[in-house]
Amino acid sequence: MKLGMIITQTDPETVFNALRLALYSLQQGDEVRIFLSGKGVDIDKIEDPDFDVKDQARQVLEAGGEFEACGTCLKLRESEGSDICPLSTLKDHYEIVRDSDKLVTV
Repeated sequence: MKLGMIITQTDPETVFNALRLALYSLQQGDEVRIFLSGKGVDIDKIEDPDFDVKDQARQVLEAGGEFEACGTCLKLRESEGSDICPLSTLKDHYEIVRDSDKLVTV
């Protein structure tokens, strides 16, 4: 299965659980592509003692998951991106939506 995820928020528990699903899907042999949009591009800034979002995102990357981040959203925040938030385009967002068998938005 090709799982697409669109993350548009920074609520630690919600993002953590979305990434848990992404990691589980990868462990089942699925392909996972995650697009970060709006507040979601701040995923690598989430700090929470109960929900280690950065570690969960790192595990997703190590398992073969792919992150892409809205370039316009990053520029609005004067950010050049990161490993978890690589600068991407609306075309990348569209392709994730178009090519996914299932799409999850949070």
